[in-house]
Amino acid sequence: MKTVAARPESLTGAQYHYCPGCTHGIIHRLVAEVIDELGIREKTIGICPVGCAVLAYDYFNCDMLEAAHGRAPAIATGIKRMLPENVVFTYQGDGDLASIGMAEILHASARGEKITVIFVNNAVYGMTGGQMAPTTLLGQVTTTSPYGRKAEVEGYPVRMAEILAENEGSAYIARTTVNKPANVRRTKKAIKKAFEIQQKGLGFTMVEILSACPTNWGLSPVQALEWIDENMIPYYPLGEFKNKEA
Repeated sequence: MKTVAARPESLTGAQYHYCPGCTHGIIHRLVAEVIDELGIREKTIGICPVGCAVLAYDYFNCDMLEAAHGRAPAIATGIKRMLPENVVFTYQGDGDLASIGMAEILHASARGEKITVIFVNNAVYGMTGGQMAPTTLLGQVTTTSPYGRKAEVEGYPVRMAEILAENEGSAYIARTTVNKPANVRRTKKAIKKAFEIQQKGLGFTMVEILSACPTNWGLSPVQALEWIDENMIPYYPLGEFKNKEA
């Protein structure tokens, strides 16, 4: 019998701990499929964040390390410089990357570190109870902004893809989402491009992925996917912001 679908070799059989409707699982699979298709599993090293994906080392079937909160780019830098033939990626959420890890990610990009960052943006601190994050939208209600985020109090949401695209060291910066099948395909294409550009040694690469958090948004899984279209994409437009290869 012909096999039409199977678990990627770069994923273990461990059951995900994520909430129903969370799109981390989709993103994990896309990263694993790309690793398989490029034939790089035996030389790939991933760095886990502190956040909802803190247990990613249980799910990816390749060498994985755990980083302190926000420090994944620093660990990835050290590994890549010591093992330049390996493919190194970090997997980070918006609280990990854009708050406590802001300096780490900015300087890794500015230095042109030859690593790939998978940045999962769900506009909220997911693991710790739904607090406001640097990426929380104006007017968005969270546990620490019960009346909605206000620009005059908490400032504006940060657009990481646009910020990092300005750095000369960045070779590929893209923003995608996984709320529809067509967008899932585009996300996989962007992840693959990022890994390929890393292998060519052109510089820093990052794919920002708009992700759903039904639990902390107080929405059903279907409503959360629609919320990405209606609220996140207008502020965080999709597309490629930097591509040195092109």
